[in-house]
Amino acid sequence: MALDGGGGGGGLVGVSNSFTGPTEALEIAGDFCYSYSGVVPVTGSLTTMNKFTTGNYLSDLGIEIHGVFAQIDANQIQFEVKMNGAQIINTTWISSLDATLFDFPSKIIVPAYTEVEVSLSQASGSDRNMETTMTGRIYR
Repeated sequence: MALDGGGGGGGLVGVSNSFTGPTEALEIAGDFCYSYSGVVPVTGSLTTMNKFTTGNYLSDLGIEIHGVFAQIDANQIQFEVKMNGAQIINTTWISSLDATLFDFPSKIIVPAYTEVEVSLSQASGSDRNMETTMTGRIYR
């Protein structure tokens, strides 16, 4: 076990502790970062999956959507990413017209001290369990 300076969770110096569950925040582990929404019921309205403000670093992120898309049939999924309230990605996938779901991972560069919000909606009548993952690297 590495020394951690005392009082910590026993992780390596400069690296975060072990995974504690889904969170909307951007977690930092050394030069790497991640945010996992966990399973979220997505409705016909935009549902926030991940929302956080970056710190004193630039983030190079890849965003992916997960779920049981076979349940969607001829319906559609909307994928939206905002930075500081400005919409930077707004994509709609209609399963009856397209054999693939978006181009993943969707890559974005996020400047320091920027609020990021990732949202999904789906047009079918009932909730669908979906997840988003964001993984990448930070540069100080």
